[in-house]
Amino acid sequence: MGFLKRILRSPQPEAGLLPGVTGTFETLSQEELRAHMAVARYGEFELTDAIRPAYRLDIVPRQGFRHDRYREEASGVDIPVLMASATKSVLLDLFLDLLEPLGSIVDVVLESSHRGGRFRPDLHRGQIDLPVLRSILLEHEHLLLNDGCTGIAVVCPDRGQEVQLDEHKTVIVYGEPLDGFAKILIGSDVYPDPQIRFITEAEHIHSSNRRFLDEFDRLCTQLAMDHHPGDETVGW
Repeated sequence: MGFLKRILRSPQPEAGLLPGVTGTFETLSQEELRAHMAVARYGEFELTDAIRPAYRLDIVPRQGFRHDRYREEASGVDIPVLMASATKSVLLDLFLDLLEPLGSIVDVVLESSHRGGRFRPDLHRGQIDLPVLRSILLEHEHLLLNDGCTGIAVVCPDRGQEVQLDEHKTVIVYGEPLDGFAKILIGSDVYPDPQIRFITEAEHIHSSNRRFLDEFDRLCTQLAMDHHPGDETVGW
């Protein structure tokens, strides 16, 4: 899932609670930071607990999706991409609905930056029945929605398609064709908006806690991933 860091890279350094904050967040008092983190609703759009925009609101969160392209460095091929932002109440259901076009057997990848704020190698599980995966993910809804250090990708290697819910809680779909995914987005009232900008495209801040690390370990175990609980350090 490393390509996400390239196409969604912030023009300023990312601000994070783990292991510290940067940019304008450094200038805030503890009271100002707590007040900013407590704001989850912007109009009709509600954020999860995982992330907050810049204090000066360079980008105001809203619902919608846009088309983009990602250039694969190894091959130089442009891959079509859909990027979407959805309000908290529909986000996980939308992500699960977007998995249907991938087929009945998929691969799943988990990404975590719990270890000192740095991303470690992705954890992979191949060949899992989609209904089984959906059931497991529903058990971990709180983690997937609210942990700013956990991302997930579901992949159909045969079709060259992938659906991601990244650590910013942005939904990303890549690989052709994308029409079926766009219809699912529109069916959930997530409409195309070529002008939409995402939290990742400006300074922002992530949030997590130790309970999420424990739940991440349990999710890895349920997915039979090669993971060793407790081998990470947590900086909060």
